[in-house]
Amino acid sequence: MQYVFLDGARIESAAGLHAAFANTLALDADYGNNLDALHDVLTSRAEPLGIVVVNESSLRAHLGRRANGFFRLLRDLQEDGAVRVAVVSLDTPEIT
Repeated sequence: MQYVFLDGARIESAAGLHAAFANTLALDADYGNNLDALHDVLTSRAEPLGIVVVNESSLRAHLGRRANGFFRLLRDLQEDGAVRVAVVSLDTPEIT
């Protein structure tokens, strides 16, 4: 299983969130950088994907109103079995 690790202390915008997925999953330049495009990418995969989110509160603060849509997407995809999601709610010190 491939994993995407999202550190909310390092992702400072929606663009940064989509860049994390694009880099980890080696998405091409046609990736739409929005939640609809992310949904399409994650549901079209042949193999399951694990998504690990740390520093959730920081990620929510950085994404602002977009955070609700992102976490709703993860919940829906997890319910459908497309992804496995682990959210570490405790904020951790930034690891360098």
